[in-house]
Amino acid sequence: MTLSATPALDTAGIADLTAAVRGPVLLPTDEGFAEETAVWNVANPHRPLVAVGATSTADVAAAVGWAGRHGLAVAVQATGHGAVRPAVDCVLITTRRMRDLTVDPAARTARAAAGVRWSQVIEATAPHGLAPLNGSSSQVGVVGYTLGGGLGPLGRTFGFAADHVRSVEIVTADGVTRTVDADHESDLFWAVRGGKGNFGIVTAIEFALFDVPALAGGGIYFPASHAAEVLHAYRAWAPTLPERMNTSLALLRLPPLPQLPEPLRGAFVVHLRVAYLGDATDAARLLEPMLAAAPTLLGGVGDLPYQAVDAIHQDPVDPTPTRERGVLLGDLTAATVEALLATAGPQVDVPLIMVELRHLGGALGRPPAVPNAVTGRDAAYSLFVIGLGLPDLVPVVDAVTDAVLASADATVPGGLLNFSGGGTPEALQANWPPADRDRLLRIKRSYDPANMFSTNQAILA
Repeated sequence: MTLSATPALDTAGIADLTAAVRGPVLLPTDEGFAEETAVWNVANPHRPLVAVGATSTADVAAAVGWAGRHGLAVAVQATGHGAVRPAVDCVLITTRRMRDLTVDPAARTARAAAGVRWSQVIEATAPHGLAPLNGSSSQVGVVGYTLGGGLGPLGRTFGFAADHVRSVEIVTADGVTRTVDADHESDLFWAVRGGKGNFGIVTAIEFALFDVPALAGGGIYFPASHAAEVLHAYRAWAPTLPERMNTSLALLRLPPLPQLPEPLRGAFVVHLRVAYLGDATDAARLLEPMLAAAPTLLGGVGDLPYQAVDAIHQDPVDPTPTRERGVLLGDLTAATVEALLATAGPQVDVPLIMVELRHLGGALGRPPAVPNAVTGRDAAYSLFVIGLGLPDLVPVVDAVTDAVLASADATVPGGLLNFSGGGTPEALQANWPPADRDRLLRIKRSYDPANMFSTNQAILA
């Protein structure tokens, strides 16, 4: 094994780390390092001093303890989907090998280790007629998504994923493994559900499952020429919907890829996404105002097995360089729709991939049985922008994103941490009201006084 020139990583230190963990310990010059540290958002490549491929909670605790003794920051990733900032000059602990999953159909709960993806949970729970509160892509990891709040296709029906976490196993900065819940270290339990990775490395999470006897879902694509009609129709339609109906609307600039259907290839389209807890007949009745608003290009809504839930959003699966940011809206006004069309509509040439509106409310607007640090409960919509993250385009993308987000005339305080991008600690702290922000910072300083966990959505610099 070759060594970095960094003094902290001397031969003896690396030997100690290698002896302390079962998984691989890799330096930047080692074979397999690039694969171990790879991210989905390739605009944010990690550049750690050393990568540790954890195979267990014991590996995580040993690596955190070693980093603490060497005065090094620690970053963590499972699938790489959560990389909104590069992890640099630190110890990167990867948890993708930790794939243990247990399902209790009688209790309607599951316990997932840190490397489990939602697809694994869906496959294990669907035979029991149960479903988790996964996100729009089942390839995303369970833990990072949930700790950031977790806004999924059935959010209006059941709430945020973080609202239904029963317990969390976490390794804190002192190298201690703790199991926290409503009755044990409840402050930390409150903070980690919504405060993401600021307090330690979550190695397992137990959460509730839900009865989904019937699901109607899918996506409908409308042409660019009718973008205005579709957005205005959505503005009037969404507030009339029952909580069983979950929808979002996205302005998409699709690439000219051969695997896309010809009407969508290289096109600007408006994509209506639907997840309805019920049968397709009822969903079709509710959809009538949107289908009457404009002709469609492709798609439809029908009965959908939960294993096919990815078909609703059709999120990309290949690594992509992106920049992303979002705000919350108290209302979707006619003025906001016109401003969105003016800044990101089909008539402007901007390097954006997606401008998305997600309808919130319903169960998302109610407090959970066990309080947590998730924000956004007073919002009616989430407005989220994804742009191309190519280095030459970053200034343009950031300026266009600023313009799109500023076009909303009914923003509300707060933000969804998973949709906040890689903002500064000060900007991220603004997601919470002052009392919650101060509580988070107090808990952060109590459990991580040296700010060991200071990557991705870090609330302390």
